Amino acid sequence: MSDEVYSHGHHPSVTTAHATRTVASSAAYLEPYLEAGMDLLDIGCGPGSITAGFADIVAPGSVIGIDSSADVVAQAAETHRDLANVEFREGNVYDLDFADESFDVVHAHQLLQHVADPVAALREMRRVVRPGGIVAARDADFGAMAWHPAVEELEEWRTLYRDLARGNRGEPDAGRRLPGWASAAGFAHVEVSSSNWTYATPEERSFHAGSWADRVLHSAFAEQTLDRGLADQQTLDRLAEGWRRWARMDDAVFLMPSVEILARD
Repeated sequence: MSDEVYSHGHHPSVTTAHATRTVASSAAYLEPYLEAGMDLLDIGCGPGSITAGFADIVAPGSVIGIDSSADVVAQAAETHRDLANVEFREGNVYDLDFADESFDVVHAHQLLQHVADPVAALREMRRVVRPGGIVAARDADFGAMAWHPAVEELEEWRTLYRDLARGNRGEPDAGRRLPGWASAAGFAHVEVSSSNWTYATPEERSFHAGSWADRVLHSAFAEQTLDRGLADQQTLDRLAEGWRRWARMDDAVFLMPSVEILARD
C-alpha cells in the first residue's frame, strides 16, 4: 500500500493539535475495559499523547505505539522517554511485526479513515489480539460535522478536504462505516458508540480554527491541493481567513463527531 498518502502530513500545525489528545478526550469509550497488567498496541500513535495515557492505566503492562512516520516516532519517544512501560516504533498496519495473539487490546485512533483498505487493516489488528481481547477504533466523520454560524468558506474547506482524502484513497466519512468494516473483517461482536469534540469557548474556537487555518496554508493539505490543481493559493488564503473569521464569532460552535467500535471475536 505504498501509494497511500497521509492527507494531513506532519507539519507542526498537525502534530501540535494531535499532541493535545488524551485518553479522556479520545478513548473514553475504551477506558473502562483497560486493566493493570494488560499489553496494548496503539496503531497510528502520532506524537504519543494517548499512548502515554494508556501506559499509565495498564502499568505494569506494556504499551507499544507504532506510526508510519519515523519523525513522529522519534518525537513521541523523546516526549515520553520517562515512561518505562511504553515503546515507540515505526510500523505498518497491514503488516504488523508481531506474532499472533500478542496483545490484550489493539487500538487505532483516527487511522482507518486514511487507509485504502480498512478491512485488511482490521483483519491484521484482529490477528495480533488475544482471544477475548478487544480491537478498538475511533474515526471522525467529516460529512457529519456541523458548525454555526454558517460560513461559506468552511463548506468549501470540507468539500476540498473530502476530495483530497478520497484522492489519497482514504474515506473522510469513515465514522459511519466502522461497524461494517469490522464485520467484514470477521469480528463476531461489534459494540458501537459515538462522541463529539466540541469547540465553543473563545479559547477552543481559536485553537481549532487556528490549527486548520495553518494546515490550509502550510501543511501537506496545502501542498497536495496545490500540486493536484484542486485549489489555488488565493482559494487557500480565503479558506484560512474564513476559519479565523468563524472563530471570532461570539456564538460560534463546531461539532466534530466520531464513531467508536469495540470489536471482539
